[in-house]
Amino acid sequence: MTRRLHHGWQSRSTRSLALLYEMGLEFELVIHSFRRSLYNDSYRHLSPAGRVPALEDRGRVIVETGAITEYLVVTYPECGLGRGLDHPEHWDWVQWLHFAETIGQHLATLVQHHIVMREPHMRSATVMRYETMRLARVLGVVEEALEGQEYLLASGFSAVDTNVGYSVFGAGHFVRLEQFPNVRAYVDRLMARPAFQKTVPPAGAELLFERDFYELPDG
Repeated sequence: MTRRLHHGWQSRSTRSLALLYEMGLEFELVIHSFRRSLYNDSYRHLSPAGRVPALEDRGRVIVETGAITEYLVVTYPECGLGRGLDHPEHWDWVQWLHFAETIGQHLATLVQHHIVMREPHMRSATVMRYETMRLARVLGVVEEALEGQEYLLASGFSAVDTNVGYSVFGAGHFVRLEQFPNVRAYVDRLMARPAFQKTVPPAGAELLFERDFYELPDG
């Protein structure tokens, strides 16, 4: 069976896309529209929730970026981006993998309010301000962890940097990263990697983020 990743540009499936490139694995990339193909019956057969990513590999379909990350590092350990049970940073690796979703839940709420809810009357300014504050708070955790090191683990780059890396990249559309110099340098460091550069949407692609930064509403 062909290894295949179902992806939407700038969505959280970027985590899995960057990881596949980092691992040097061959795969077919299938691009989906946020407004159309994610909701057809064919794709819902792969991903019942109608979300990206979905990874097809070795006769198996896996959804959820954390699960895909665990599957890939266990199935292809020679790529060296996991931290096994015998590694002293194993539980740090696991914790960062899940912390990516802590960041992601605040990011997702802000995407809904700033982008998906297109009419101003649909949005809650209170929720937007509150979730921006909470997003800044979790970025502070990453800021502290990066003090004195280039990546989340002292041993160097690993698969959790693709998961957390996407979350902090997305967060930069709602929180000014200049207040977090370690995080800002971390994002720049990640985006300089050839694998991450390959995740940049091509010209004319349907984007999730149509602006570089989304300001909070007045009031």
